[in-house]
Amino acid sequence: TAPPPANAARPEPKPRPAVSERDAAEIQKMVIHRDDWAIALNKPPGLAVQGGSGTEKHIDGMLDALRFGYEERPRLVHRLDKDTSGLLLIARNGQAAKRLSESFRDRETEKLYWAVVVGVPPKNEGAINLPLAKRPGARDRETMQVDEENGQKALTHFQVLDRAGNRAALLALWPRTGRTHQLRVHCAAAGCPIVADRFYGKAIPDTMLHLQSHAIVLPLSKSKPPIRVEATPPRHMLAALQACGFNPAT
Repeated sequence: TAPPPANAARPEPKPRPAVSERDAAEIQKMVIHRDDWAIALNKPPGLAVQGGSGTEKHIDGMLDALRFGYEERPRLVHRLDKDTSGLLLIARNGQAAKRLSESFRDRETEKLYWAVVVGVPPKNEGAINLPLAKRPGARDRETMQVDEENGQKALTHFQVLDRAGNRAALLALWPRTGRTHQLRVHCAAAGCPIVADRFYGKAIPDTMLHLQSHAIVLPLSKSKPPIRVEATPPRHMLAALQACGFNPAT
């Protein structure tokens, strides 16, 4: 088949489907911070950030409901796993997207996660520095593994916030790199997999992953001090904290 002429008109992109009133109300309830630059959502577990094979409902498909009077469509600047809950940042326009993307790329944005894990790390605080690579032949194309020879650098700092003997712990996790499933693989490699991790630990029926994007320190502008946004953990994690007697302030 002959290629189209160089001056041929490009096909118009397909219009995005309209956001239903129900989905618009749902995503607007997730908003926990809004300013001229960014919107922060408290994403529930089980909701995908972007579409994919077999994924019809996702955050990206509902972003038109977050315009709040702006002409430009909000834009994703980072992502969370479908199973992970908590803070997700949305840029409100192209300029903000560029600035926030640079902030993530240059590690200016500090991300804090909470995880309830099975077992306790050997130290109360420290670093997990293990390179990661995709697991060959895995059913899930994003499943990862520690690979000292061919993996990409992956660094996580951690601190034990509370513990229930040697059975379980609440960890604060600071990812210093952004590899797929980094926190999940690192916790498992440290001998304390995250509760209900179906890939790297043990799946628990009717139980969501106990990993939450808890707080972000965000440099919105170089002329202003950074802001800190914090998300309330989802109900299943709050129930686990209460059942274990965990106090994050300790």
